[in-house]
Amino acid sequence: VQLAESGGGLVQPGESLRLSCTTSGFTFSAYSMTWVRQAPGKEFEWVSTINGGDDSTSYADSVRGRFIVSRDNAKNTVYLQMNSLKPEDTALYLCARGTRGGWRKAGYYGQGTQVTVSS
Repeated sequence: VQLAESGGGLVQPGESLRLSCTTSGFTFSAYSMTWVRQAPGKEFEWVSTINGGDDSTSYADSVRGRFIVSRDNAKNTVYLQMNSLKPEDTALYLCARGTRGGWRKAGYYGQGTQVTVSS
């Protein structure tokens, strides 16, 4: 199982970024995929999950209305469109295989991509 995030960078407040997470080694379409983030010195924070099968989505209150999670099962890739970015969104963003409650125990996640929001 491999996951690799990309698309991070340095942006100004109010700008947008699109993160990608390409995967391999498992039947991507069958699994929920989750985005989490970790700011320096803080614990992991759940951001969003998109379920396998019905593609239903859920978001943390802090990003709802600004972030959109999606997936392309043909490309084994999950995306996170981040709009109206704020300085408090600055973190290392990781994608993980699994649900909001199960991703960490499952242990399949990438190295992350850094997002920095600063003027």
